[in-house]
Amino acid sequence: MAKVCVITKKSSQMGGGYSNRTRATQFNSTGMVRKYPNFQKKKIYIPELKKSITLTLSARAIKTIQKNGAYATLKKAGVI
Repeated sequence: MAKVCVITKKSSQMGGGYSNRTRATQFNSTGMVRKYPNFQKKKIYIPELKKSITLTLSARAIKTIQKNGAYATLKKAGVI
């Protein structure tokens, strides 16, 4: 299963390119690098449902849950 945040829909991206030294000399490729968001595995308790679920979330999604509440955020994302 691909690592994707269920709330923000963030996933990995390909990045890379040339360093300035390489660009100035031989134009050798430095290769591509996969860059991952800051994923955290969190167990979240939802008082309205009286149960807890474990999710892999990005750090931005954790901040969103702290701001808006677990039930409202997960309901809007379509998780529950």
